[in-house]
Amino acid sequence: MNKITAVIIEDEIPAARRLNKIINEIRPEWQVTILPGSVEKSVEWFNKNPHPDIVFLDIQLTDGISFTFIEQARPESTIIFTTAYDEYAIRAFAVNSIDYLLKPIDSVRLEEAIAKFEHLTTKYLVQEQKTTDLIDILQNIANPCKKYRTRFLISGEDKLFTLQVEDIAYFYSENKITFAVTKQNREHIIDLSLDRLMEQLNPDIFFRSSRQTVISINAIERIESYFLGKAILHVKPPFKDKIIVSRDKLPQLKLWLNY
Repeated sequence: MNKITAVIIEDEIPAARRLNKIINEIRPEWQVTILPGSVEKSVEWFNKNPHPDIVFLDIQLTDGISFTFIEQARPESTIIFTTAYDEYAIRAFAVNSIDYLLKPIDSVRLEEAIAKFEHLTTKYLVQEQKTTDLIDILQNIANPCKKYRTRFLISGEDKLFTLQVEDIAYFYSENKITFAVTKQNREHIIDLSLDRLMEQLNPDIFFRSSRQTVISINAIERIESYFLGKAILHVKPPFKDKIIVSRDKLPQLKLWLNY
């Protein structure tokens, strides 16, 4: 069996050394490489070397942020972010697949993240797709120049009126009909598919939570763990069915919620 290869990209040398030390204690058989914590140097290394199985990636690097590295290097690796974000938020969204580790790194949390990585890599070989999804999410969030839809023209019984996007809590599709549900729990038919909607809605605000639903970040009340590594989104106003986020979509959801 080939050794697992890991790379640490961290701009704080003491933090990189500490992470390397804990990995060596937990998985002494792993081959770990520490790279300079810069986008430029890390991209250069990835262009010249085989991509590792896993990357521990600091979100803030010396010359940029992690999405720039992901975009340029296109790592064929599982990515675990290391960050100084609030611990409560991290625990709330650390489910399966991509994980977040709070600095300074805790050995118990690191071992949990490694266990998730090992579980996933034994069952899924979709790293290229994961990387593409990451790039799409990060680029969409980081691109403020694009103009997104702000309203819909709605046909009532005897009049036309405009529905502001900011008043919409979520969209859902049923029997090939798309409905918009407002914060006041009123439903309106929208003459667009969910796929077309996602091309026109601001990805900072709206997320494709399943094939049947698109939710506003402002409508989310809480996230509940579900079996087989899935999650249930609870929204306001309540949706008539469970909004179940698949295990494959959870990494995108976590990334979206943490920006």
